[in-house]
Amino acid sequence: MCLCLGACSSLREGVVTPYRIDILQGNVVTREQAKALQPGLTREQVRGLLGSPLLTSVFHADRWDYVFSFKRQGQAAQQRRLTVFFKGDVLERHEADELPSESEFVSSLDARRKADKVPVLEATEAQLKAFESSNTTPGAAPAPAPAATPATDYPPLETPGATR
Repeated sequence: MCLCLGACSSLREGVVTPYRIDILQGNVVTREQAKALQPGLTREQVRGLLGSPLLTSVFHADRWDYVFSFKRQGQAAQQRRLTVFFKGDVLERHEADELPSESEFVSSLDARRKADKVPVLEATEAQLKAFESSNTTPGAAPAPAPAATPATDYPPLETPGATR
């Protein structure tokens, strides 16, 4: 028994690994959203474009930080940051790491999935006819209609001759 258990510990690391969930934290900000940021936008307009900031500070009231991190087993961790600077209530400037486009971000989420052929979701006329003919057998009687539910006899709501 000791030899069997000892053999398990000598297996190369990485052959058998536990499942680890994907960890997605923060705000996803894409290149298209960052391009929409223009000096002069109000705080509410910026919040409408990017969502609520992940980090705000009492000491830096004119700065919002949008941080995004994504960790997936077997892949390098992704981390991006976009910082928005305000002057009063108006956007002054923003600084950002290299941001992906929306389509690049979506494809990076689906990186583990194999590039399978997309199934056809529309049937041709020949396929529809073949389906109809396979569902009906020659000489078979049509399926009987479901039986009607029996009428239920309910007692009267009021007794005859009763007055209000």
